Amino acid sequence: MGPIDALIHLLNFFLPAVGMALIVPTLVRLVWFKALRGVSWGLMARRVALANAGILVLGLVLVGRDGAMRTYAALVIASAVVVWWTAFKGRAA
Repeated sequence: MGPIDALIHLLNFFLPAVGMALIVPTLVRLVWFKALRGVSWGLMARRVALANAGILVLGLVLVGRDGAMRTYAALVIASAVVVWWTAFKGRAA
């Protein structure tokens, strides 16, 4: 495997974390747009991306392979918790 292939594998490994970080805060802001006027979309997206990247690495370590459904379920739960905490509990950045 060459360096380009390794980079592609690494990017594909973290793609679900980035995808969830783009989708979840956007949908939350569409639903609760009035309540979330003072909360930055970028802050929510960064926090979701970091939490999900950690979940992906933890899932790889615990399960031993990438793509386990338990890991993806944990991504959904972590995204929801991080967005909820950022938007409604931890307003102070």
